Amino acid sequence: MGFVLGLIAKAIIPGKQHSPLWLTTICGMLGAIVGNAVARAVGVASTRGIDWSRHIFQLVAAIIIVAAVDALYMATLGKRKQQRA
Repeated sequence: MGFVLGLIAKAIIPGKQHSPLWLTTICGMLGAIVGNAVARAVGVASTRGIDWSRHIFQLVAAIIIVAAVDALYMATLGKRKQQRA
């Protein structure tokens, strides 16, 4: 689930993301966990059939996490490249 959420989040975010696939997968897993927690807090614990609302919470959390982690990744990577030069 984390892999799929991470890839969808990466596809939705405009521009190019530079984080590697393993980091995107971890961010997708964190998005699933955070999205489930937010869904429970809002009162969407379980529904009949497919839990579309919970999936939306998971996707939004994954988008936020992937964007934040990619920005941190690029800030760290950019600093390393400047130090080498």
